[in-house]
Amino acid sequence: MSKSTEHEHEHNPEQEHGHYHSPEHKRKVVNRLSRAIGHLERVRSMVEEDRDCADVLIQLAAVEAAIKSTSKVIINEHIDHCIYHAIEDNDTAMLSEFREAINKYL
Repeated sequence: MSKSTEHEHEHNPEQEHGHYHSPEHKRKVVNRLSRAIGHLERVRSMVEEDRDCADVLIQLAAVEAAIKSTSKVIINEHIDHCIYHAIEDNDTAMLSEFREAINKYL
């Protein structure tokens, strides 16, 4: 049986974890990360410019919010697709990896 027919959800067998993320999902995550990077670059500029610490902290809060929001999108996508297929395939290793990742994230 060829790799392309082994599992319907394996759209790209070369991916390390064997699951697929739609181009739309990837675009959303990349856009969110770009915003976070933009906020962080602004923080660096503000520090270099000796800006008020309160303003820097507000910008850092924006960085944290952007990262947290991105994490939620990734977690929800992983649960909706990857974990669903792991349960369907009785892939306990994937479930353990996700549990470990969540523990590190928290």
